[in-house]
Amino acid sequence: MITDDGGGPVSRRADVVEEVQLDMGAQLLAHADDMLPTATEAQLRFLAERLTEALRDILRVAESRGRRSGEKHSSP
Repeated sequence: MITDDGGGPVSRRADVVEEVQLDMGAQLLAHADDMLPTATEAQLRFLAERLTEALRDILRVAESRGRRSGEKHSSP
């Protein structure tokens, strides 16, 4: 995502969205920790799908932040 000049509305909105994505990923990880010992096969599949989505979001956040800080990262 290309943001505006370092503090405008687009950049602030991106920060909010990123924070939500990171928080959701952390909550999902905590839920997975609680659930894993007794999860059914169907629950494990669902959990794996959600964890994959969260990881994809978090990698997008890391890549975006790297671009904003001037670093170059290759896409996964």
